[in-house]
Amino acid sequence: MTDPHSAGLCPQRLARIRPALEKHVHEQGMAGAVTLLARHGDVVDTQCVGYLDREAGLPMREDALFRIYSMTKPVACVALMMLYERGHFQLAEPLAKFLPAFADVLVHSDEGPVPPARPVTIRDLLTHTSGITYHFLENGPVEALYREQRVASDKPLAEFVDDIARQPLAFHPGTSWRYGFSHDVVARLVEVMSGQAFGDFLRDELFQPLGMVDTGFGVPTDKRERFAAMYGSHDVLEPEVSVSAWFGDALAGKIRRLAGSDDSRELAADPPGRGGHGLVSTVRDYLQFCRMLAGGGSLDGRRYLGRKTLALMTSNHIPGELLPYEIGGIVTPGYGYGLGFRVMMDPAAAMLPGSPGEYGWSGAASTYFWIDPAEDFIGIQMAQFQPPGIHLLAPDFRVAAYQALL
Repeated sequence: MTDPHSAGLCPQRLARIRPALEKHVHEQGMAGAVTLLARHGDVVDTQCVGYLDREAGLPMREDALFRIYSMTKPVACVALMMLYERGHFQLAEPLAKFLPAFADVLVHSDEGPVPPARPVTIRDLLTHTSGITYHFLENGPVEALYREQRVASDKPLAEFVDDIARQPLAFHPGTSWRYGFSHDVVARLVEVMSGQAFGDFLRDELFQPLGMVDTGFGVPTDKRERFAAMYGSHDVLEPEVSVSAWFGDALAGKIRRLAGSDDSRELAADPPGRGGHGLVSTVRDYLQFCRMLAGGGSLDGRRYLGRKTLALMTSNHIPGELLPYEIGGIVTPGYGYGLGFRVMMDPAAAMLPGSPGEYGWSGAASTYFWIDPAEDFIGIQMAQFQPPGIHLLAPDFRVAAYQALL
């Protein structure tokens, strides 16, 4: 921790963060949350509210372990771009060059499956313009097929990606933006190009050198007392769940404990590593990843990404006609999308405080982060409530954080 005033934040205004969080902690809401703010690389505020485990009466703690779901995605994309810098591929190269199972992939149409207008490229995967989708979305027949085929599964990554390749694409590559399993395919590319299991590559190239001692695809026995319980209406990874059931039951107040310390997939002996979800982490660990990014790809004298590679990743790659992008009917105005990150383009359109060029992402259990290069400002929120956005914790945290800047 550093003195907030010396980092350009008002201590009295930072005191507004806690009540902004506490209003979301109640019986039909979140059990608890942890937030962290850093400026110029130093932590200026942390908050813990509510419970780690409501039923057991365990208070939330700063070193709590959280399922970060889609906040796994930026990590996976950084890993692949590290291999990009080592000469393994170009962004425009076809996916099938590295994963032959995609050589014969077809595209859904009203007249039946048709060949794609062009091959899926690696950039399509990184930008969610590949045509690969998610089972819980309700955009059309391909999502329904994913649910029918129970594509969402705990199979090993290679088998899971082969299953994806057997499904039709939802649209021709590059013609739309759609959230999906694209970044799980990114993780498989990391394995093929590096010759390592995805989790091993992350451990060796990112987590260990960054000091992310509590981050991985599982929770060791000696850390389980810090593992936060999950609450919500449905587990997003249930193969048959759809977004209407997920949000509808939550809005109707059908909130329950979803996964406790005895039965979650993260406690499996060898949980499968994925690029789109699966990591467990803490606010302090994820801060290390963010500090590296905020440092232009470098931290504590070690470089992980080149400065211009990071600039490429955090530039908008989505043409204007495909914006604003939406996920499950939720539209995100003012933002574009880069290679694994949302990218703020217009704060007024986004209706949120921030700066053009701010980037970050979020997770299905109400985790969220931002990196604002113009302000050298990092915010991280961790909670365990599905679906995210029901209680609008992230916007409240963000407003309370930015209003404290001097």
